[in-house]
Amino acid sequence: MTIHLYNTLLREKQVFQPIDPLNVRIYVCGPTVYDYAHIGNARPVVAFDVLYRLLRHVYGPDHVTYARNITDIDDKIMAAAEKTGESIESITTRTAGWYHDDMAALGALPPDREPRATAYVPQMIRLIEQLIAKGFAYEAERHVLFNVPAMQDYGKLSRRSLDDMIAGARVDVAPYKKHPADFTLWKPSADNQIGWDSPWGKGRPGWHIECSAMSGDILGEVFDIHAGGIDLIFPHHENEIAQSRCAHGTPVMANYWLHNGFVQVNGQKMSKSLGNFFTVHELLEEGFRGEAIRLALLSAHYRQPIDITREGIIEAKAQLDRFYGALAKVADMAVDPAPTDHVLAAIADDLNTPLALSELHELVTKLNKATNETEKKVAKTELLGGAQLLGLLWQDPAKWLQSGGSGIETAEIEALIAARLAAKKTKNFAEADRIRNDLAAKGILLEDNSMGTTWRRA
Repeated sequence: MTIHLYNTLLREKQVFQPIDPLNVRIYVCGPTVYDYAHIGNARPVVAFDVLYRLLRHVYGPDHVTYARNITDIDDKIMAAAEKTGESIESITTRTAGWYHDDMAALGALPPDREPRATAYVPQMIRLIEQLIAKGFAYEAERHVLFNVPAMQDYGKLSRRSLDDMIAGARVDVAPYKKHPADFTLWKPSADNQIGWDSPWGKGRPGWHIECSAMSGDILGEVFDIHAGGIDLIFPHHENEIAQSRCAHGTPVMANYWLHNGFVQVNGQKMSKSLGNFFTVHELLEEGFRGEAIRLALLSAHYRQPIDITREGIIEAKAQLDRFYGALAKVADMAVDPAPTDHVLAAIADDLNTPLALSELHELVTKLNKATNETEKKVAKTELLGGAQLLGLLWQDPAKWLQSGGSGIETAEIEALIAARLAAKKTKNFAEADRIRNDLAAKGILLEDNSMGTTWRRA
């Protein structure tokens, strides 16, 4: 199976050729854990979860290593601890738990490795020492900074000149910098701040050095794929590349760089000031299904911006109702899921999830129109196989259709269905219709078929 991926580094779609097919390695920048993850944080998780599933399908689960970090050293975390009086460890443990729960609700597989920055400070210090020894970093007033002009081809990922980068970025102006673009590798900590002993005094690492140290230690000096949001291209990923390449003397840090587009809300960039900012936890608490949120996130190509609204998630849930409704009719039919060539080809073409989803809709139609057991079995096999690659349809159809909502309880619904059946047996069709209509008014939809009567919540 040939996989094509759009490589941000070269600005073109390329055939994916792993360094070692028996050890395919991918790194995705993870969250800074100080609060609930917002819907924008969820997009790279969902998008690159599909990539992870594809790689596992093509190369085998035992031959893929997916690392996604947890940043638990950060000024925002320190500010939260100072504001609440809670320890940093307590904050990061709790918020990382929230993150895990929310991403699991979206159907995301856990990464094979989830390094925490606090566990890799010795590796960060060693990496900084290498950069200093090679002339790519310098110490100044208890800070260590990367010497940007020392790297001749700095900026290849973002493709902006040094002057443009300085003009377009929030450059930290400091008198001890040799050049305005030089960025921090290590900074001093006050007595009341978290810090580690180092050759430059008590301090803590800069943000960029964390990912260079963790990815290099786990995946090697050069690995296959590095991914993250488009907002990370500069400065984070650009600076990761600079640190890793200069420390290790390699031509690249990763062979393929993938970036997902922004999440918008009602056509505008998500922002607390605009009042269109919401978290995954908030949506789940409002009763939205995690799988519906996932489907909404997959409805646009990962490289394009996507507009996420509550109305869009409701529409995604309606699509899933259709899928699960078809599967409920063949719930007792055992199959070994296998994707069609069409679905696999769509996902292998730079994760074209909209095309793959259209193929799933075709398979649902095929399943609904199947007239014999063989046709039904083939359609179910293909539908579930394609859905597995997208991380969809992992739930029991009956539970999906009957859970959620509020008001009337399952036991009462079942009793009314039994009463309706009794009315039909005595040819009291007016009573049977009344029960059906009353249930429909309460959001309970009945469907009569050869197996009897099934029901779902609207």
